[in-house]
Amino acid sequence: MARALLASFANRIERPDLRLSPNDELTPSRIKTELLSGLTVALALVPEAVAFAFVAGVHPLVGLYAAFMVGLITAVIGGRPGMISGATGALAVVMVALVAEHGVEYLFATVVLMGILQIFAGVMHWGKFIRLVPHPVMLGFVNGLAIVIFLAQMTQFKEPGNPDAWLSGMSLYMMLGLVGLTMLIIWGLPKLTSFIPAPLAGIGVVAGLVIAFGIDVPTVGDMASIKGGLPSFHNPFGTGEGLYGTALAPFTLETLWIILPYAVILAAIGLIESLLTLNLVGEMTGQRGGASQECIAQGTSNVITGFFGGMGGCAMIGQSMINVRSGGRTRIAGIAAALFLLLFIVVASSWIEMIPLAALVGVMFMVVIGTFAWNSLKILRRVPRTDAFVILLVTAVTVAEDLAVAVVVGVIVSALAYAWNAAARIHAVTREEDGAKVYDVEGPLFFGSSDGFIELFDVKNDPDLVVIEFARSRVVDQSALQAIEAVAAKYEALGKKVQLRHLSRDCHDLLTKAGHLMVDSDDDPDYEVAVDYSVKTGILGGH
Repeated sequence: MARALLASFANRIERPDLRLSPNDELTPSRIKTELLSGLTVALALVPEAVAFAFVAGVHPLVGLYAAFMVGLITAVIGGRPGMISGATGALAVVMVALVAEHGVEYLFATVVLMGILQIFAGVMHWGKFIRLVPHPVMLGFVNGLAIVIFLAQMTQFKEPGNPDAWLSGMSLYMMLGLVGLTMLIIWGLPKLTSFIPAPLAGIGVVAGLVIAFGIDVPTVGDMASIKGGLPSFHNPFGTGEGLYGTALAPFTLETLWIILPYAVILAAIGLIESLLTLNLVGEMTGQRGGASQECIAQGTSNVITGFFGGMGGCAMIGQSMINVRSGGRTRIAGIAAALFLLLFIVVASSWIEMIPLAALVGVMFMVVIGTFAWNSLKILRRVPRTDAFVILLVTAVTVAEDLAVAVVVGVIVSALAYAWNAAARIHAVTREEDGAKVYDVEGPLFFGSSDGFIELFDVKNDPDLVVIEFARSRVVDQSALQAIEAVAAKYEALGKKVQLRHLSRDCHDLLTKAGHLMVDSDDDPDYEVAVDYSVKTGILGGH
């Protein structure tokens, strides 16, 4: 059902015929669509990068350079065409304490170490563990992120230069009107033509109206100047003064102990957000794989960004959705977005600073509407209660804390719920066989079901020979071994004998490696893993 929800979400994009497909032919029309999509994404990246730089307590260019470099490198070598990466709020909130205490050069050093850790994760193929994230967690992630994107836009409804004062009166009405107009254009234009991406058209029309009629509304320039030069190589390690008047980070063990905890947290958050975005785009486009490649791409981009004065970054679901909505489906769109962003910084800053924030807010509001899995609200009463709880929990934690914490909490709760349900499945059917009592055990034997397994046996009233049949069960972990030993010890105390039969090959190997059992394949030629032992031999002892 969760897959169906994600599929329905994918079908809600304005151009379902432009589903990502790297094998499609690059016709002039396709290239035009990719470039326009990249332009749309670049326009949306500007206020986001500036805002996240403010959150982290660094100069706006630190966020813009990160958006350019991370976006460009991941677009070229990332694991999934169509994904957009850049400076993100999830990372910025972690960086703020480091910057406040040690300065921006320590942030650059941390970003370099963060990238190295991400490359290591990719080389070790740890990205595959993202498969362990259940679909209820994915739905909670999508819904929570949609809410976070929505709440992030609320800062644009405040007075320029006064973050404590909200817009009011005619300024507020004009802002709301322009936001609504942008959303109307994005909704309605695809019904008329597909010549230009709807989000780009919305930004262009609203910006044109504001400039032509001199409407007084907040613009990109009211946030900060985005004018700058080309990013240049900068080594954050050393002594003396670095960029923006802060001290360089000495290349010492003391520096390592300062930046390592931040680097580990940033690397984990960046990979989790990137891999979940990769999964989401994969559900929409029918693509699979690429997790390890994405880890390496994110790591490479962050290492390079750290040496070029950027704050680092990861995948951005909002901008990725804008790219898909605008028709971007190859690496060209991501590369174009990064290059357009650099163009804005170097030569077109005065024009970009004239764009009204209302237009960009309208684009992001449409992203929120398209990102939120609305059908998940309808199925909350139909799915298992645990899944419904996980969806709501991950959504709430994503909004209240951050994505990484939400995903970890969701996975833990889902795992515990699975363990509880699996533990309840352990039971046994008994029968008589040649004077012996046979226990046909069903269900997995692991830490959650070990106590229930021990309670299955009537040790006092059983005959002298007891056979435990594992054809419908699996011995999973050390707790299972301890449970078998406990049962055997009880029978030993009464001078009774126990046989184990029909262990699967992996269960048998687990028991053998633990040094508890001896193989006697003649007793079970079909399975070749039958075990016939007497506890009196001491085979189960020795713990």
